[in-house]
Amino acid sequence: MFNYLLRRILYAIPVLLGVNIITFLLFFAVNSPDDMARAYLGQKYVTPSAIQLWKSEHGYDVPMFYNEKASGISKVTNTLFFTKSLTLFTFNFGMSDSGRNISYDIRHRMLPSLAIAVPILLLGLLTNITMALLLIFFRQTYVEVGGAILCVILMSISSLFYIIAGQFILAKVFHWVPISGYQSGLDAVKFVILPVIVGVITGIGMGTRWYRTLFLEEQYKDYVRTARAKGLSQQRILLTHVLKNAMIPILTGLVVIIPSLFLGSLLLESFFGIPGLGSYTIDAITRQDFAIVRAMVFLGSVLYIVGLILTDISYTLVDPRVRLGSSQAGS
Repeated sequence: MFNYLLRRILYAIPVLLGVNIITFLLFFAVNSPDDMARAYLGQKYVTPSAIQLWKSEHGYDVPMFYNEKASGISKVTNTLFFTKSLTLFTFNFGMSDSGRNISYDIRHRMLPSLAIAVPILLLGLLTNITMALLLIFFRQTYVEVGGAILCVILMSISSLFYIIAGQFILAKVFHWVPISGYQSGLDAVKFVILPVIVGVITGIGMGTRWYRTLFLEEQYKDYVRTARAKGLSQQRILLTHVLKNAMIPILTGLVVIIPSLFLGSLLLESFFGIPGLGSYTIDAITRQDFAIVRAMVFLGSVLYIVGLILTDISYTLVDPRVRLGSSQAGS
């Protein structure tokens, strides 16, 4: 087991390095340091000396990969690739192009993002799985047909509608929650209730249909027929057998959600004024602060790889075949 996990971690290193190199090339090949300087200083009437001064102040006045003017190891370390890309592996995100400490911003914006993302994940998972099991329980009845139609309707409505409708009904009409904003501590609860509700409702349609498909695949397998032939109730079959055997695809689907737990929801945080990492990224894109964007892309890649490793660990817990296969491979 330990050797299996060690191999997975070692495999993740070249993957993360490859993502880092591709991201670096995309940023600096498409948007050169001169273009960044012009974007900040203004496109018109910008002198070459002003551009060079801006690049010098922000550390963009060195070669990309190899510095011929430097000596020794500085030929490699005194480059854009080393200072702006490889240093991310030490989680030293440096300063943004606007002069802010990126690591400080991430630490302080992470909690508001988690305050929204974690409840949405847990409540959404519980709601979607429960509704999917109900549709399977009432298979080939009006309940299933009505539920399937409702899911399609929910999927067809833009998430912006839920945001605006929630703000109008719950905040403006009934005054139950604030329209937007955020406060730290226990006061944050009243500010995150509405985004959480909107986030859960937005994912019901797609999530329920996804889990319903998984449960339908399990519903007609031999072990379910055997359990039904032994006289087990449909409720016990669904909760004891079908749900348990569908855990692997469920865990796989959760991997893509893990980065959003830290990076936050871009749309929800922007509309509800939550000072999380999602709105932080949107603001950086709007200001063309690519130092922040690069840091967030790298952080998202790390979290996704961590999610894959955690998924592999969870596989060994829910499926004995994976656990036995990994132990045999390690030996």
